Amino acid sequence: MTPSTVLLLTIPPVLWAGNAVVGRAVNELVPPVTLNFLRWAIALLLLLPLSYRIFARHSVMWHNWRRFALLGLLGVGLYNTLQYLALHTSSPINVTLVAASMPVWMMLIGALFFGSRISAVQVFGAFLSIGGVLIVLSRGNWRALLSLHLVPGDMLMIVAAIVWSYYSWLLTLPRDPPAIRGDWSAFLLAQVAFGTGWSALFAAAEWGMAAHAIQWGWPLAGALLFVAIGPAIIALRCWGVGVQRIGPTIAGFFSNLTPLFAALMSSAFLGERPHAYHALAFALIVGGIVVSSRR
Repeated sequence: MTPSTVLLLTIPPVLWAGNAVVGRAVNELVPPVTLNFLRWAIALLLLLPLSYRIFARHSVMWHNWRRFALLGLLGVGLYNTLQYLALHTSSPINVTLVAASMPVWMMLIGALFFGSRISAVQVFGAFLSIGGVLIVLSRGNWRALLSLHLVPGDMLMIVAAIVWSYYSWLLTLPRDPPAIRGDWSAFLLAQVAFGTGWSALFAAAEWGMAAHAIQWGWPLAGALLFVAIGPAIIALRCWGVGVQRIGPTIAGFFSNLTPLFAALMSSAFLGERPHAYHALAFALIVGGIVVSSRR
């Protein structure tokens, strides 16, 4: 747990918090599945000049196409589609609450499919981290949690959390050739290329089931550019490196910083000052990270 690893795993929650705010803001401008496709299509175009050679006929990407197709399906296609659908059909507070179960799913997926052991320290760290999230969501008033009700969108977010957990564990498997593992843009572009294809299929199904309209304009263009560069390229790169350094189980605790950053962003946009419960929540979430990372 070096300072650089902490920074790498803190950047994605900041960008994901902004992604949730932006995704909710433009849900009337573009359909959710189409938003995901446009986001990754732009990311693909931005990455293409850096590593276009991976599309060569004898590239290592084609020799490992099954792995990259699976990574693209889980990390780019399914997870982000489910997240935008959840933001479209559920309230942000419910979506954030369900996403707080990420450390639990990380531990369970690791134990069931990757032979990882769950320690009592990690379980205790998970309770601390989730407790901090609950404080943010309840605004320091535990009675507010009693008014929460699960809707179909919340179930989509549960599936999204499971998908992301499995994707994160797949990143730890040493199956990628050094030629592509050592080149971050090539490794990322290989995933995005297949993921964009999956996203295009999902978007086509969305348009086939119902008629939609996209309200083009500068607000949507700015939103697409942000979600393509920040929460997509930068966050995915930082998360991949961080997971490979310390493993998905501990990295999963950093995802619970997302609702805290989202609350602080909302406070900043609304002109509200941070409250004491924000400090307490931050202490619990960070405490969960520190406890779980101890041997």
